Amino acid sequence: MASAGAALVALAALCWGLSGGIAGMLIAGGWDPFVVSFYRGAIGFLLLFTWLLLRPHKSGLGNARLWCWAVLAGFGVAGNFAFYFVSIAQGSVAVAVTLMYSAPVIVYLVSFALGLERPTPAKLVAITLVILGILLLTQVYDARLDGITPLGMAAGLLAGLFYAVFIFGFKYAAPHGSPQAILTIAFAVVAATLFWSADLNRTIAVPDAAELPSFVLLGLLGAGLSFTLYVIGLKRITPTVASIVAMVEPVTAALFGVIVLGENLAAPQVLGIALIVLTVSILSMHSRVSPP
Repeated sequence: MASAGAALVALAALCWGLSGGIAGMLIAGGWDPFVVSFYRGAIGFLLLFTWLLLRPHKSGLGNARLWCWAVLAGFGVAGNFAFYFVSIAQGSVAVAVTLMYSAPVIVYLVSFALGLERPTPAKLVAITLVILGILLLTQVYDARLDGITPLGMAAGLLAGLFYAVFIFGFKYAAPHGSPQAILTIAFAVVAATLFWSADLNRTIAVPDAAELPSFVLLGLLGAGLSFTLYVIGLKRITPTVASIVAMVEPVTAALFGVIVLGENLAAPQVLGIALIVLTVSILSMHSRVSPP
């Protein structure tokens, strides 16, 4: 059922939001963002590779198309992680999040151009409402112009572009093999790519650090479990619907900040959350399958 697929994508986004909170705590504790991103991918790879070893049947590893699309998805995930952090470093979290979540627009336009799905007023309204919700939630309209650099804006848009890349990569890899095979290949690419961006001394210090359990939990929620739910759910819904439903992630991250970190939400942010949740809920109930 399409609604089940949307629910799985929403659960994946919930895990991403929680993992974002964990990553934020690690970075605030002094850990380099690229070290955090690398361990998210590397621990996810180890978990997924173990799953593949335990369940090797019908993996599809002999299928060249599986490898092509899974590798593309891996580069998409790695690029999304890397450019998102660059955007934060060059601007602000609000700007970075807003630009990265331009992904639904990118996915919609690509899907329309490739004939994967037909444009409908409902999807257009859903995208508009979700983008409005993101703007309210991040309060990007309060960002100071002198804190927004061209590099930060470019990196944020590239994060959204790579977000769209991994959506299509996973969508097209899904029919050719098992989720564990697809994700093992993708996260091998993620770990290998991000390793070169991380500080080596800090990277090798993690196994002996007191924060190691947080890194493991980050890999479990932010890679292993979340992307498994995402790939399975993506089989049943269109890329556009998946990209919109995944907007549950910033909502979860915001609520994590309130519940765990003691942060407060302004009235516009609450309205933004309500818009996103309402739109995603309605879209999830009415989504239909569109095979790749």
